[in-house]
Amino acid sequence: MSLQREEERNTEVNWEDQQRINQFSKLNGRAERLGEEYKQQKEEAEYLSDLVMELELLDEDEPVMYKIGEAFIEFTLENAQARVEKDKERIDNHVSDLSSQISTVESEMDDLKKKLYGKFGKAINLEKS
Repeated sequence: MSLQREEERNTEVNWEDQQRINQFSKLNGRAERLGEEYKQQKEEAEYLSDLVMELELLDEDEPVMYKIGEAFIEFTLENAQARVEKDKERIDNHVSDLSSQISTVESEMDDLKKKLYGKFGKAINLEKS
């Protein structure tokens, strides 16, 4: 067995290392939650984009039933289009914010990976399975 492998196996985990491992675990969980929310919000933005196109095909005099929560409210076409645009803008801003948060979390995780792999080498696995 090589000396490097022996050192990796015998490397002690001190309090600071444990804090880094715990922080990495928290960030990993947060990254997964943010990723799921990002996917859901991105899908919602696509639905709203499709809805904008569908509303353009409607007759101007035709009332539009718009779902708010669990109730449907009747809007004029113009009001419905304004509402959908507002909702789409809100969702797009949220998606952008989530993307930024994901980048920040991934950057922090990369820094922790470098430190932990630098000390423990192959004795620690920080990759997703």
